[in-house]
Amino acid sequence: MPEGKIIKALAGFYYVKDGDKTIQCRGRGVFRKRKITPLVGDDVVYQYENEQEGYILEIKERKNELVRPPISNVDQAILVFSAVEPAFSTLLLDRFLVLIEANYIQAIIVISKFDLLSESEQQVIMQYKEDYEKAGYDVLTTSSVTAEGMQELKPFIGESVSVFAGQSGVGKSSLLNALDPELQLKTNDISSHLGRGKHTTRHVELIPIGEGLVADTPGFSSLDFTIDEGELSDCFPEMREKSQECKFRGCLHDKEPKCAVKEAVESGEIKQYRYDHYLEFLAEIRDRKPRY
Repeated sequence: MPEGKIIKALAGFYYVKDGDKTIQCRGRGVFRKRKITPLVGDDVVYQYENEQEGYILEIKERKNELVRPPISNVDQAILVFSAVEPAFSTLLLDRFLVLIEANYIQAIIVISKFDLLSESEQQVIMQYKEDYEKAGYDVLTTSSVTAEGMQELKPFIGESVSVFAGQSGVGKSSLLNALDPELQLKTNDISSHLGRGKHTTRHVELIPIGEGLVADTPGFSSLDFTIDEGELSDCFPEMREKSQECKFRGCLHDKEPKCAVKEAVESGEIKQYRYDHYLEFLAEIRDRKPRY
């Protein structure tokens, strides 16, 4: 049986790339019975109906999957956050990072629209860049207008399957157009009334850029945590490393004594705002639990 990768899902059809050809497929009823939905990124076995259409028969085992955006088998997430319009938010960035870390996906942080900042505003963003680099992340400042950071971003894409994710209006599609002008993806300005971007990407699709595949995904502004409280600190690399020095095994770095993470926050080794976000997320996870 022929095999391929789903590169687009739209209106109940799955577009399977097999070498140089793309086959429009539907899922067999067996997937509905098993409550399995094919995702963009899935490696599948399919059957021809004719030269251009077919049916998906089997979904190969996934190494990971995301719910929002719905995609599987991701090598890395390129998290695009604008420096302005909408304003840079470390709280929202940390939410994205927790989701990505929980799925064991490598994260690269891209701060877009850097050209729109004044010199003093650029210094503030550069301090955040330094903070996240110390936490263990690659951070790039970019502009789709001046092409700043484009040459630095291309090697990260390489031959990987990358997902571009972030709020709507941060310039994901503009960055992809700057990386490959032939794409001509639709872009939109920020709504002055709402203060956020209009959704220009309506579906998930894997787009070839160089030797890699990049997913341009619909923007969204909220994330729900599905991890347990004991797993949360592992999603903060600097806390994950420091927690090995905590006195108590399973320390949640909240009210426990002799906590190495809290000591690192007090010394400035771990940034206070990152720790504050951790506590906020911890409370959110605890509140999610059913109470009897």
